[in-house]
Amino acid sequence: MTDRASSPEDDALRARIGDMLASGLETEVWPRAETSEMVNQIVGRLRTEAAGDLEKKLVIGGFTDHTITAEDMEQPCETCMYYLIHRKYCELPELDVPVEPHWSCRLWRI
Repeated sequence: MTDRASSPEDDALRARIGDMLASGLETEVWPRAETSEMVNQIVGRLRTEAAGDLEKKLVIGGFTDHTITAEDMEQPCETCMYYLIHRKYCELPELDVPVEPHWSCRLWRI
């Protein structure tokens, strides 16, 4: 993917995700993926349990519509290595969704 500008399709999906999160969708925010083993476990679940299912992807990924602080470190999407700034997008293949800069997920990486 490229860090092109956000498309109308991305904007619409981002708004839909925002509505789902704001409506109280309970996601697996904790534990955070702090080790390679934890990352691999979550990514494996995303591949097997959430393929093609946006809600399951958000739940397993632990998405929030606000920044999470873990171990005294803020973890917003905008500081994650998978975040495309101009597109406002998470390019982690197992997530692959438009996001807001202040959102967070438990696969956050620097």
